[in-house]
Amino acid sequence: MAPKIFLTGATGYIGGDSLFNLVESHPEYEITCLVRNSEKGGQVASQFASVRLVYGDLASEQILEEEAQKADVVLHHASADDEVALNALVRGLATHSPDHPGYLIQTSGTGILCFGDLERKTFGEASTKVFDDWDGIAEVTSLPDTAPHRKADKIVLAAAADHESRVRTAIVCPPCIYGKGRGPGNQRSIQVPDLAKCTLQEKKGFKVGEGLTLWTNIHVHDLSDCYLKLVEAAVSGGGKATWDKEGYYFTENGQHVWGHMSKLIAEDAKKKGLIPSDEITSISADEAGRLRQYGFLLWGANSRCMAIRARKLLGWSPTKVIEDVVSEVVDMEARSLGLTQGHAAKVTG
Repeated sequence: MAPKIFLTGATGYIGGDSLFNLVESHPEYEITCLVRNSEKGGQVASQFASVRLVYGDLASEQILEEEAQKADVVLHHASADDEVALNALVRGLATHSPDHPGYLIQTSGTGILCFGDLERKTFGEASTKVFDDWDGIAEVTSLPDTAPHRKADKIVLAAAADHESRVRTAIVCPPCIYGKGRGPGNQRSIQVPDLAKCTLQEKKGFKVGEGLTLWTNIHVHDLSDCYLKLVEAAVSGGGKATWDKEGYYFTENGQHVWGHMSKLIAEDAKKKGLIPSDEITSISADEAGRLRQYGFLLWGANSRCMAIRARKLLGWSPTKVIEDVVSEVVDMEARSLGLTQGHAAKVTG
């Protein structure tokens, strides 16, 4: 029988690209996607005719529970924080038998690593702390309850212990994600595009405080490859992947300094005549929050990690680097703001 996959977040940025990669790599899989309405369903169906659709949202507990019960693997991309949805998915997976457990692959995020800066309210300053998912796995799975996404992470980590041999779990924890997605809905990420957007709107480059904070990063295509390898491992009965209390996977291919990223964006925008200067202005955390909700966190806090587990166990090998997309992102945001025309608009005059 073909493996049955239940995926949430199909029209989102992460989920859409993950779905694309899954369908392209395994057309034989029976994939069901949760969508909110007929508009979202039409987006998925137009690109992936073979995908089965169920209609509901993260509050549709009965639907989530029923689909998890049917699925071999649940790929939960729709939220890193929704506890109601997670508990419903776990209840459904817990009906599996010990000889055929259900697998849950949850999407978290390395915003969880920003708890120190958030507690101290230190923004724009560099940190030497680097978390890792191999030797440091115990630390990563026992972070303070005040950390972002921690409540949802705890539900996932508890699921396998509470339903031993019936539910197997893995948490994928992406950092700053970049690159154009390939899914049927949102294909835009958040942190770098919003930094470019605010730069163009303010007509100047800026950094939070000293601009020395560091984030690790990953291209969305490389991220989807990690999800794919985990799904393939689950379908094969667990494969070489670790699950449950050691099923925590960072995904990264390097790091960037936010002040440097601001400078690259400003230089590109200045070269294209979109802003008058490529000089960078220092702004406060409060100002960053006014420019973009949680801007002080997105560009002013540290989030550093090493993705050892996926490389070592799954043979995951990311290839892309964030600097390569800066010019493309500036172009995209300039078009979105009406500052430049796309190719189609130029052709039609």
